[in-house]
Amino acid sequence: MFRKILVANRGEIACRVMRTCKRLGIQTVAVYSDADANAQHVLQADESYHIGGSRPADSYLKADVILAVAKQCGAEALHPGYGFLSENADFSQACEDAGITFIGPTPDSIQKMGSKSAAKVLMEAAGVPVVPGYHGNDQDPAFLAYQSKLVGYPQLIKAVAGGGGKGMRLVEKADEFMSQLDAVKREAKNAFGDDDVLIERFIKGPHHIEFQVFGDTHGNFVHLFERECSIQRRHQKILEETPSPFLDQVDDLMRDTMGAAALAAARAINYRGAGTIEFIAGENREFFFMEMNTRLQVEHPITEMITGEDLVEWQLLVASSEELPLLQGEIITGGHAIEVRICAENPENDFLPEIGPLHVFATPMPIDGEDVRLDTGVAVGKNAGDEISIFYDPMIAKLITWGGDRPEAIRRMQAALAETEVIGVKTNLGFLQSLVHHPAFLAGDTDTSFIAKHKMALLQPTPIDDFVLAAACAGILQAESLDAPLAPDVWDNTAGWRLNTVASRLIEFKAGENEIVCHVQQSREGLRFKYGDTACSFAWTERDDDSFHIRLDGSGKTCRFVKAGNDITILTETGRVRLTLFDPYHFEGDTSANDGRLTAMMPGRIVKLMAAAGDKVSKGQPLIIMEAVEMEHTIVSPRDGVVERVAFQVGEMVPADAVLFAFAE
Repeated sequence: MFRKILVANRGEIACRVMRTCKRLGIQTVAVYSDADANAQHVLQADESYHIGGSRPADSYLKADVILAVAKQCGAEALHPGYGFLSENADFSQACEDAGITFIGPTPDSIQKMGSKSAAKVLMEAAGVPVVPGYHGNDQDPAFLAYQSKLVGYPQLIKAVAGGGGKGMRLVEKADEFMSQLDAVKREAKNAFGDDDVLIERFIKGPHHIEFQVFGDTHGNFVHLFERECSIQRRHQKILEETPSPFLDQVDDLMRDTMGAAALAAARAINYRGAGTIEFIAGENREFFFMEMNTRLQVEHPITEMITGEDLVEWQLLVASSEELPLLQGEIITGGHAIEVRICAENPENDFLPEIGPLHVFATPMPIDGEDVRLDTGVAVGKNAGDEISIFYDPMIAKLITWGGDRPEAIRRMQAALAETEVIGVKTNLGFLQSLVHHPAFLAGDTDTSFIAKHKMALLQPTPIDDFVLAAACAGILQAESLDAPLAPDVWDNTAGWRLNTVASRLIEFKAGENEIVCHVQQSREGLRFKYGDTACSFAWTERDDDSFHIRLDGSGKTCRFVKAGNDITILTETGRVRLTLFDPYHFEGDTSANDGRLTAMMPGRIVKLMAAAGDKVSKGQPLIIMEAVEMEHTIVSPRDGVVERVAFQVGEMVPADAVLFAFAE
C-alpha cells in the first residue's frame, strides 16, 4: 500500500478520499487555488501546496504544476477524484511517465471511453446495445443538421467529451437544431477543450440506470450492482438510489442482463479500477449504453451503504496491483440507500446556480453513522464560514440515508432533511424536502421527466401557519433569554416588552414582501400567542438539537429553529419556511431606477452578445449568454424596448448586479 498520496482535486471528493487514507494510515497532500486557501480539504490534509489562480484553468487543470508538486512532496500516487483531470488520458500517461501511480484506469481505457462516439463503436463491437443516432467524425454543421433529421425528434445533442450534464441540449424540432448545436459546441469547448458532438435519439419514458464496475490487473472484473439516477434537473443528477425502483418493478432478469452488459463493457477495454457504465432504459424494457465514466462517481456512497464496502479503499488496492477484495459471487447487498445533492441553486429560477456565504450549515447528528451520512467539503455548524464561489460546482454536500427497505430509507431521508439547513446562500433544500414527500416518488414512479412533470407541486412553498410563527417567536425569545444571563427566566428579561396591565411583546417578520406581526402576551394565566385572527395559549419546550416542541391550545408540533443575523428558518417534518426578523431601522433604497436596466444575477464571463445598441427587442428575447459556475446561462430581455447601451463585451468578467443592458425610455 502507498505511504503518501496527492489528491488532485478539491471540495467534497478530496475530503472523502482523505478520510479513507487517514483510516489506512496513508499521508495525504492537498493542492489548492487562490479561492481555496482556507478550504476544508486543505485543512484536513497532512501537507498542502498552492497551485495557482481561482479559475480551474489556472489551478486544478494545470497538469504540469500538479505533477511538479507530486514530485516535490514525494507522493507515490495521485488520486484525481472526479471532474478536472480525472478523465484526462494525457494526464494519466504523464503520471506514469513520472513514476507516479495514477489511481484510476490506464491511459488507453480513458482514451477509448473519453470520446462518446468512439465508445459507442467499441460497445457495438462488444455486443452492448447502444442508443440509435449519429456518432461519426464528420462535424460539419450542415452534415450534422442532415443527420439530425435522420435521427428524428426529440433528440439529444451531446459533447463527445462531455459529462456532468455539461455540453448537452434537448432538440424537439428541426428549427431548434442550429442554435442548440452552437450552445453545445461552445460549452464543450470551454469545459473539455473539444467541441465535437454526437446526436442520439431521445428515449421515451427513460430511466437513467448505471452499474458500478471494478477491474484489477489480474483479470478480475465485478459489478457492485446498479444505481438509479433518473431524477435530474438541467440534465444533472439530484437524487440517486439503489436498488433501482424501476428494475424492482420489472424483474431480476433485466437487472442481471444489464449487469452482464456492464461487465462485457469493462472486459472489452481490459478496464482497471473504478468505473461506471451508464444505461438508458425505456418503457418497453429496452436498455442502451450511454457512456462510461472512467472514475469514481459522485453518487458512489449509496453503493457503499448497501454493500458495506469502501470503494476508495478498493481503488487504492487495485492501484497497488492487488486483487479485488471480492469476486462477483461474494458481493452481498442489503437494504436500500438514497442520496440527495444539496446545492447552492434557485429551484424557482430553473435551478440557476447561486453563489454566496455559508453563515450556518445545520446538519443531522451524527453525520457519519450507519443510517445517515453527510459527505461535504465545507465546514458545518452555526458558524460555518465557508463560501460557494463562481469558480466551481455549486454542490455543498451529499446527504445519504440507508434503510432495511426503500420506505425506511425514505423516512430517514425525510427526517434528515428536516434537520438540515443552510443560511447564507440560497439552496435547493426545500425542493429536496418536497421531492422526497411527493406521492410519485414514494411510489417509485421516477423517470427522467419526474421534475418537469411535477415541478409546480415540488415548488409549492410551505404554508406559514400558526405553529411556524410560534416556533419563530419561541426561538427569538429563548435566544434573548440566553443573551441576558442575569435574568433567571426568559420572562424576567423585560427587553422589548410593554409592561401595562399585561406584559406584551410585539415580534415582526418579513416573508418575501409580506410583513407579519405576532404578539406574545404574559398574564397570570400564562402565555398567549396572537397572529391575525388566531389567539391561543402558548408554551414551548426547547430540545438539545435547536428544535422546539410548540403547544398552542393543547395541540403540539415540533419545529427546528435556525438563525443567522436576522435570517430565520423554521424546519418542519415536511418543509421549511424562511423569515426575516423585521428591523425597523433598516432602509432599502428606491429600486425604480432599475426599471430601464438589465442586471447580472451573478458574476460571470460574457460568452455571446445577441443584441447591440439601437436594436429593438421584445420581452423574453435572448440578449446575452454568460458563463458562470461551469455552465452557460442565457439571459433574456425583461421588457419590450430599444437597447440604448451594452455595458460589456464578449470575454469580459461581470460582477454580480452589474448593469448589462440599458433600455431607452
